[in-house]
Amino acid sequence: MRTDQPTYCRICEPLCGMIATVEDGRLVALRPDRQHPLSRGFACPKGIAFTEIVNDPDRVLHPLRRTPDGDFEQVTWDSALADIGARLGAVQRTHGNSSIGWYFGNPATFSTGHTLWTAALMSLLGSPHMYSAGSQDVNNRFVASHFLYGNPVAAPIPDINRTDFLIIIGANPIVSHGSVMSSPRIRDGLHAIVKRGGDVLVIDPRRTETAREFDWLPITPDTDALFLLSLLNVMFTEELVDVDELRTRARGVDALTRTAAGFAPEDTAARTDIDADTVREIARRLVRTERAAVYGRIGTSLGRTGTLTTALLDMVNLVAGNLDVVGGSMFGDLGIPGQRLAIGALAHVPGFTWAGRRSRIGNLPQVLGTAPASVMAKEIMTPGRGQLRALFVSAGNPVLSVPNGDELRSALGELELMVSLDIYRNETNAHADYILPATTMYERADFLLPFQALFTTPFKQATEAVIAPMGEAREEWTVINDLVAALTRRSPLLALMHLGNTVSRAVGGLLTPRHVSDLVIRLGLGGDRFGLRRGGLTYRRLIDDFPHGTVVADGLSPGRLRTTVTHRDRKVRLDAPEILAELDRLDDVGDERFPLRLIGMREIRSENSWQHNAPLLLRGGRTHSARMHTRDALDRGIGDGELVTVTSRHGSISLPVTLTDQIKRGVVAIPHGWGHNGSGGWRKANAAAETDLGSGGVNVNALISSDPVDLERLAGMANMTGVPIQVLPVDRTSRSPAASSAPAAR
Repeated sequence: MRTDQPTYCRICEPLCGMIATVEDGRLVALRPDRQHPLSRGFACPKGIAFTEIVNDPDRVLHPLRRTPDGDFEQVTWDSALADIGARLGAVQRTHGNSSIGWYFGNPATFSTGHTLWTAALMSLLGSPHMYSAGSQDVNNRFVASHFLYGNPVAAPIPDINRTDFLIIIGANPIVSHGSVMSSPRIRDGLHAIVKRGGDVLVIDPRRTETAREFDWLPITPDTDALFLLSLLNVMFTEELVDVDELRTRARGVDALTRTAAGFAPEDTAARTDIDADTVREIARRLVRTERAAVYGRIGTSLGRTGTLTTALLDMVNLVAGNLDVVGGSMFGDLGIPGQRLAIGALAHVPGFTWAGRRSRIGNLPQVLGTAPASVMAKEIMTPGRGQLRALFVSAGNPVLSVPNGDELRSALGELELMVSLDIYRNETNAHADYILPATTMYERADFLLPFQALFTTPFKQATEAVIAPMGEAREEWTVINDLVAALTRRSPLLALMHLGNTVSRAVGGLLTPRHVSDLVIRLGLGGDRFGLRRGGLTYRRLIDDFPHGTVVADGLSPGRLRTTVTHRDRKVRLDAPEILAELDRLDDVGDERFPLRLIGMREIRSENSWQHNAPLLLRGGRTHSARMHTRDALDRGIGDGELVTVTSRHGSISLPVTLTDQIKRGVVAIPHGWGHNGSGGWRKANAAAETDLGSGGVNVNALISSDPVDLERLAGMANMTGVPIQVLPVDRTSRSPAASSAPAAR
């Protein structure tokens, strides 16, 4: 029997509508959903190719146990959970709750049960060892919001449906499809700005796929904070700002004015390479255009001062009069009664609040309960109270995604227990004691809570599982429920969780992610308020009556700032001393041995490290290469396609180079997510990106420092952009002063 079922993609944040074709219980095809109200028949190659991932012969479908010779053998779930539980209990008894850790990767964010149950487990344990991909991606957004609004989950997004002037800094939405912003068909949305007479300006060191379709303004990597401060300087010195109005919405206006006074565009131009006249024109236009917004993402997050830069993005929008207004940068809302009070209370819970708990190594803050993943290896290797002894890794591959993966690879062997929940054998879980098979997104029901307030058009969609779990795959939250029993003896709070599960089972049910989602749907925007709002939404009604999803409001609503801010005076805080102290890190870090600057880049057919095994995404051959300006290459005697060695203070890698004029001189871009070395079980990924140096590509994070002193101080983020490097042909690398003086990856 062949059926078509509406559902949605959960690879990235647009959550595009999909039609899944199922034949005899097997997913046989995916195509874009033309009836989806927002994506309207659009899906990217990654979404369409996901059938190959669900049905991949290399996929892990049964529990695997590591054998003494380093290989894996299939075992039963019962035997795996019994042994894991016994060993985990022993670690807990010997070393305490603080010896148990969990790392979850990016795909976990797109599974409600996965994130909620993992957070609950680690919170009830009280362990500081909760790690995520967020410290290589987004954590400084939460920290900036903590200082500005008192609300770490507040995230203003550009109202692209109504803006007339949009500045995009360090983001490439035509490839990423939006980040910390859910806007299906974002390419159409950007072009619509131009069609209605507006403009889109992309500020980036590389002429990205987005910049090629709009106006491009090159900038020196990791100088975004200087550029934003120079915009504020112009707004204040030219008296473009309604200061009295600004004081009604923010405190610290005088401190910000004094700070900006030291960053005149004539002074910052030498560092940013954006001339003063251009800065002044942009600043005036941001103020004088009725509907304008500035949006920045990962390129603004991964520098040495990512939290400061993220805060400055919001400050520029606020000072220009473009925050919390139609066509500007606006706040989404769940629409749940008492939401502000709940967030305010949560922001004071130890382990969740920024000031609540710091890492044992490096004394770095936790962000939304997660510690910097860059120090995970050192937490394993450093003896003492709180040493990490047992680690769970779910939907992640930190050996490739965190800085200095060789350090982590070595450290994993020192653990007393390592367990992976994943769909593939990868470079990280090759070192695990157990690999437990997890479901893919089409094998579970879902309603994605984290993205509800990030839609540029408020929207809701729920989905049932499209197919039953393949093999013996299980959802992560169910495995966590099984693990809880092994930990209850020394953890009273976990004992209560276990008791709740036991009672729930006894009465014929179990608390599930669906129950939590139904609660949020009913109480939130468009919900039925448990019968008080006739015709309102429930989880079941979304499934039955709106299988393609439904728009719950025409657009974002202005005037939400006072309900978003949880500071007592309900004003945005512009003078947090922690933020202002970051100005000291804006000094130039030039080094003549490393005259070039490294940046990252996204690829349309890659999603971090986990989609390199799908044949459809590998068509035409994949070459993992560095992008370098033609003139920079000629200066070094480098030809197109030649093998080069890229060296930083922290390590070196060798890969081919692609020459281009679509990048600023002095800048080199290298895609992340590669470095498959044959230790994982994904055969196509290991064979992809083949060159004379081997296959599988190289891990750019070997160039990045994991030393705590090199991490961004406020969010513990890794410094992955603007990194000083040198590039030379492979045959001359050994004679390079830079290469000989740079230490190997630590």
